[in-house]
Amino acid sequence: MLGVAMPASAHFILVAPDSWVVENQLGDPQKAGPCGEGAAGVTPTNKITPMAGGSKLHIKVQETIYHPGQYRVALSVKGRYELPADPEATVEMGPRGFVSVSGKIDPNPKPPVLADGLFVHHEAQAKGSFWETDVQLPNINCDKCTVQVIQFMEKHGLNKEGYYTYHHCADLKITANPKLPLSKGWPKP
Repeated sequence: MLGVAMPASAHFILVAPDSWVVENQLGDPQKAGPCGEGAAGVTPTNKITPMAGGSKLHIKVQETIYHPGQYRVALSVKGRYELPADPEATVEMGPRGFVSVSGKIDPNPKPPVLADGLFVHHEAQAKGSFWETDVQLPNINCDKCTVQVIQFMEKHGLNKEGYYTYHHCADLKITANPKLPLSKGWPKP
């Protein structure tokens, strides 16, 4: 199977924070950006996770079907339209069409990206294991921000809804910590 474009098969579940949508056992819906909303029958959870500005947000994902690649976390303040485009892909032609080789990682991410190049991996984890980290939230006020967690998949055929990326989001209510200065570079809601 080496060198053959595989069908869209990598999946992950957003375990934390709580997803904005009900996910199945594989993590679907997740193909369409920016938040997996392209699927028919999407059921919102209506969950909004309260957070203190300037605190750490715990990110926990479970890759239900393995694919090499990496993850990125971004935050929109005014609306999901602020979320960045999926990572720029380097591709090559495979026997069945284009296949992703790598996705661009920004070593110095700026708003709206909170963290890039997380959980870079080229081997499958043990079944049932998780990827976890904490990311720094800006010290801002936002009644309904969206945190986006995406997975860029390497060695993956083109997925018409999300190209080489799978998408999950969670809604947050961030209340600025009055003991800290407000973060610069973030739009006001």
